[in-house]
Amino acid sequence: MTKQAEETQKPIIFAPETYQYDKFTLNEKQLTDDPIDLFTKWFNEAKEDPRETLPEAITFSSAELPSGRVSSRILLFKELDHRGFTIYSNWGTSRKAHDIATNPNAAIVFFWKDLQRQVRVEGITEHVNRETSERYFKTRPRGSKIGAWASRQSDVIKNREELDELTQKNTERFKDDEDIPCPDYWGGLRIVPLEIEFWQGRPSRLHDRFVYRRKTENDPWKVVRLAP
Repeated sequence: MTKQAEETQKPIIFAPETYQYDKFTLNEKQLTDDPIDLFTKWFNEAKEDPRETLPEAITFSSAELPSGRVSSRILLFKELDHRGFTIYSNWGTSRKAHDIATNPNAAIVFFWKDLQRQVRVEGITEHVNRETSERYFKTRPRGSKIGAWASRQSDVIKNREELDELTQKNTERFKDDEDIPCPDYWGGLRIVPLEIEFWQGRPSRLHDRFVYRRKTENDPWKVVRLAP
């Protein structure tokens, strides 16, 4: 540790103001045998709350091996089934594609500010089949489909003009196609959960926390309460 690191630093940003979480509680009677059922209930409540403008927004975290460096980004969660949570992206050139290729473990977090809730998911990732990826791709706006072809996500580009040129090139390429095909490198990634934590904010930071855990996908869930 350097001498500079040992010294007390003057903060650039200091945020001493506190915020009290006092709207809801979470107790054992509200839990379900399958955490997917409780998640579905919470997600639907977030969708129905007009204050939660983007309830499907998640933080997706992955880690590259062997360095162990973690990277996080905001994505949009798109699908849920009883096997897990699915997102869609470029799996050819993106940073998360490289991370997942070296380490299939990932984590996602949902945060619903006005409901004072968050859900944290840890699990193993797997690519969904081609049929599933193409089914979702068909629902995307035409511009987004062209963008999937135009952008080599996370590659270095010279300037905005280069991206605009690639977009125009692919717009021309598909001008006569009613249905733009899904690129081979683009598709869905499912996070098969091994741990799901439900966090309900409470006053004085004495939050309600319950975590469901299992060792493998085929094992039963066990749930415990955690100290805040």
